[in-house]
Amino acid sequence: MARWVGIALVVITGIVAGGVVAPADGGPPAVGASLPEIILKAPKSAEARAYLGLKGEGEFKLSDIAAEVVVIEIFSMYCPYCQKDAPTLNAMFRKIEADPALKGKVKLIGIGAGNSAFEVDYFKTHYEVPFPLFPDGDFKIHKALGEVRTPYFITVRLAPNAAPRVTYSKLGGAPNADELLSRLLQGSGLK
Repeated sequence: MARWVGIALVVITGIVAGGVVAPADGGPPAVGASLPEIILKAPKSAEARAYLGLKGEGEFKLSDIAAEVVVIEIFSMYCPYCQKDAPTLNAMFRKIEADPALKGKVKLIGIGAGNSAFEVDYFKTHYEVPFPLFPDGDFKIHKALGEVRTPYFITVRLAPNAAPRVTYSKLGGAPNADELLSRLLQGSGLK
């Protein structure tokens, strides 16, 4: 009985606060759910800000990205699977940018769980990552997303005046760019 009261309180608190309720097990956002609000610092690079469609510097919300779909990779510089997958994600980025049906509609970002700006910059440079990467040194975003293991992929559909809706949410590596892109766009309404 006490367990049900606790679960009910969590659900009611989430509804009253207008927020997203994480699964009862504290896991990652579920497909069909709204993504918790993520606040990021705009990249220093004008090229990266242009890619995301951001005007100026400062903080921005995920919903400020000029895209219909955003693919988020939760990675760690120290994760050997993330290191191994970097070339595949780079190839997927190039495929998106080369496809007129996807370019401008799908944007890719990475969030370095527990990684400082220095560590994220090192990973970006060492693996020649062409899309924006963001540090999450205090694990704030990582915690909001259910403390997932890495690499973890979340795809969200953006809509005006609505929280980003999760269309894909899974732990896993990237076997090849075509297969990964197909999986990530599944349920997004694109392709």
